[in-house]
Amino acid sequence: MDGIRSPSTAPSHAGGAHDGADWVALLGSPGPGHQEALAQLHALLTKACRHQISLMSAHLPPIGVVRVEEIVNEAADEAMVAVLAKLPTFEGRSRFTTWAYKFGILYAAVGVRRNLWRHRDVELTSVPEPLARMTSPEQLAEGLELSAAVNAAIRDALTLHQRRVVIALLIDEVPIDVLAERLGTTRNALYKTLHDARARLRRHLSAAGYLPEPPTPAKVTP
Repeated sequence: MDGIRSPSTAPSHAGGAHDGADWVALLGSPGPGHQEALAQLHALLTKACRHQISLMSAHLPPIGVVRVEEIVNEAADEAMVAVLAKLPTFEGRSRFTTWAYKFGILYAAVGVRRNLWRHRDVELTSVPEPLARMTSPEQLAEGLELSAAVNAAIRDALTLHQRRVVIALLIDEVPIDVLAERLGTTRNALYKTLHDARARLRRHLSAAGYLPEPPTPAKVTP
């Protein structure tokens, strides 16, 4: 599994520490050994996905053998696409198989999280009422006031899309890859939305006196 072993076209050191360039060459362009390289890469990724899912399944409700295999195959296919797209970024700092195996682990984890949320609704419109747990009437009053201010800031300072992302990620704790799938966007786009929303909330709460004013950047003297 650690190398390409075609008798005529495989790298002579496919299982060794310097097989990365050979893997990239075989996977990156059609030719002798290309299809076998694809098949062995997919087998490696399937192995990685199955291993990761078995580890995660020990801490999750049973999902059945058939569904596990569906998740394994889906994750391996997605990892395969990702590895092939990232081939130019492989720098040879580790064995190619070690580098590729991590893609299988990542996409398997994403697949398990998707399955957990498969039949769960993601509420993307409402803002829940604040639940304050304070130890004195004064703290309770201050906490409720701040919670109300945060709710108002979410309502007034954010766009509809920013509101949906903040509520889903920070309040409902929806996994970011699940939310990206539901909204038809990407993880990076959601990270950017969340960053911009936090900046807006900070400015809004600072202007209302609930947070200190952000420091003014020092002027650079020529």
